[in-house]
Amino acid sequence: MAQTDNKRFFESLSGAGKAIAVLTSGGDAQGMNAAVRAVVRMGIYVGAKVYFVHEGYQGMVDGGDNIKEATWESVSSMLQMGGTVIGSARCKDFRMHEGRLKAAHNLVKRGITNLCVIGGDGSLTGANLFREEWSGLLAELVEQGLIDEEASQKYSALHIVGMVGSIDNDFCGTDMTIGTDSALHRIIEVVDAIMTTAQSHQRTFVLEVMGRHCGYLALVSALACGADWVLIPEMPPEDGWEEKMCQKLSAKRAGMKRLNIIIVAEGAIDRNNQPITSEHVKNLVVQCLGFDTRVTILGHVQRGGTPSAFDRILASRMGVEAVLALLETTANTPACVVSLCGNQSVRLPLMECVQMTQQVQKAMDEKRFEEAVQLRGRSFENNLKTYKLLAHRKPESELPHSNFNVAVLNVGAPAAGMNAAVRSAVRVGISEGHKMFAVSDGFEGFYKGQIKEIKWADVGGWTGQGGSLLGTKRTLPAKHIDKIAEQMRKYNINALLVIGGFEALECLLQLYEARSSYEEFCIPLCMLPATISNNVPGTNLSIGADTALNAIVETCDRIKQSASGTKHRVFIIETMGGYCGYLASVGGLASGADAAYIFEEPFDIKDLQSNVEHLTEKMKTSIQRGLILRNENSNENYTTDFIYQLYSEEGRGVFDCRKNVLGHMQQGGAPSPFDRNFGTKIAAKAMQWISRKLNESYRQGRVFANTEDSACLLGMRRRALVFQPVVQLRDETDFVHRIPKEQWWLKLRPLMKILAKYKTSYDVSDSGQLEHVVLNRPKESEAMAAI
Repeated sequence: MAQTDNKRFFESLSGAGKAIAVLTSGGDAQGMNAAVRAVVRMGIYVGAKVYFVHEGYQGMVDGGDNIKEATWESVSSMLQMGGTVIGSARCKDFRMHEGRLKAAHNLVKRGITNLCVIGGDGSLTGANLFREEWSGLLAELVEQGLIDEEASQKYSALHIVGMVGSIDNDFCGTDMTIGTDSALHRIIEVVDAIMTTAQSHQRTFVLEVMGRHCGYLALVSALACGADWVLIPEMPPEDGWEEKMCQKLSAKRAGMKRLNIIIVAEGAIDRNNQPITSEHVKNLVVQCLGFDTRVTILGHVQRGGTPSAFDRILASRMGVEAVLALLETTANTPACVVSLCGNQSVRLPLMECVQMTQQVQKAMDEKRFEEAVQLRGRSFENNLKTYKLLAHRKPESELPHSNFNVAVLNVGAPAAGMNAAVRSAVRVGISEGHKMFAVSDGFEGFYKGQIKEIKWADVGGWTGQGGSLLGTKRTLPAKHIDKIAEQMRKYNINALLVIGGFEALECLLQLYEARSSYEEFCIPLCMLPATISNNVPGTNLSIGADTALNAIVETCDRIKQSASGTKHRVFIIETMGGYCGYLASVGGLASGADAAYIFEEPFDIKDLQSNVEHLTEKMKTSIQRGLILRNENSNENYTTDFIYQLYSEEGRGVFDCRKNVLGHMQQGGAPSPFDRNFGTKIAAKAMQWISRKLNESYRQGRVFANTEDSACLLGMRRRALVFQPVVQLRDETDFVHRIPKEQWWLKLRPLMKILAKYKTSYDVSDSGQLEHVVLNRPKESEAMAAI
């Protein structure tokens, strides 16, 4: 391991002489294959032998052909496949001592002492028990004459690393489990489709979603589609909920809404721990209101289909981290689980996580529901608070009255999730007692006076809409600063929320600078980053980037599939992003690309030549397709056409080439569940910050906020959402190329190269620290994996 300037790099990390087995156990989840692929390739990359264990623990007990050595090529078409290719089974034999003895014998025969388990809490608990019993099992095998003393000494310690693969997201210690995001995609696709038919017939739909005893899927899908009511096991409704629910549905219909959506978690219970079924909810609505009501049970649809971009990246990162953890373990290291906190991979003691997960169920059984919500983690708590804030409007008499006017506008290019953010901001603002104003067409509309009050009902149904319903323009305020100040006076605007990309940052800086001449801008100013390019400084993620990534990944899957009957073909694909290589790099990691050309990492003709040679070698194996991504501004001379022609010429006789420019399809479409929730949650947090600043700066009948910290960008940094003064972000920004000077995702590029079989250095400074599970760790970011 090389070490430079306090950074740690694995230059020649060696797994030589080690054997790693990977298995998937319990219920399947989309993204498990991506994790298996990452473990296999990282293991082989460092020189270890890697084995598939087919059919989970059952395969380990049965041995024989169920435990096979994996090759680089054997995982080549796994990334985009749902479920688990190596099979999963719930195994009774492994629960018995005799079963575990057989499993130990099968592993020792092959020299396997490193186990990577992908499954839920039951599977991981079983793995830990196996590890604790290992030395005793070996002693028994020696006694029975099945292995000799030398083998017992050589393989004396079993190392275990777990990855949580479960659509339920019911494992404490990680923000997001592998498969949860894909399950949300399936649910939201169904809800969006049902909404159109429900609207046509003025129907109420009761949707039952999976999750066992965890309400995460129900809660987040309710937040993502703006459901009227949600029932989850962690927070059962108060007694008399039936009447309240019916009153709310009736009020919605009276307000000209043509449909109602109720989401029920399969484990939903009332305050007496009695189950609440979707059929019971349907009968209630029919009996009390007489509404035409239908039940849809989503069932195993939620487990199926291809993994989302998020799950592929999460699983790939975790798979690589799991191999690093196995290579660093000693006999005294406790079994760990590779987890996600904010935007970082972390290692946590497996049993600490399992025990906290079991505490949640215990708290629910004992009717300590508030505690159950807390134990689920801050992310779950925030989701619940945000849902309550947005779904249930208080009567006018109960609302505070603030006398403040807050304006919301979109700036720059449209990004999926902008409308969810506007809806959230408007509703939270109204709940805080403010009068909310919507500005059409950005600052161009502002100076023209296209400003009108926006009410609670005006933003109903906005969450799932793509683009920008307010309208958005790239116009900056500096040219029209006089007229904008005039409109601020006219409408008495006391705070401004700007939702947009790099232009929004420039706008906020211009308004901040105008404060010296115009008192109108001495008010709280807040910006939310929303751009598919993800090129805004001060945040790891922007609203819209996840939706664009999914568009890229889905297209790459189709393009690769188009060559399934063709021998040896390479595709050159151009992505958007301006000078920011985020979409090309992370899209490349999620779609299994061989290379991604970006502006931030300069390349020359020698690099292009070496990539062609690499592909030529690859085509000699059973792998017959290549994928190259190129950011639109990666190099002014090495254009997409140039690279296409170069590859076509140099690969002549070995492979042929096709090119594809993805263009504006990356900007369109309905927002992904991630973008809907990210937009919703950060807009709610921004409005609460604005309210606080307004109260702090209200003096002698007017608002006056002139400090640096009254003009902020709300961004996601590593593990938390942070308000940062825009003035301080100046130094972090390359204004010529409109990108941040330092970009966190560049650390992910070596992963793509390693998984594509390139020799490279990999910075693992953030890896290797075993942390501990703490109640309510800082988890403000919702599932912020590598996106």
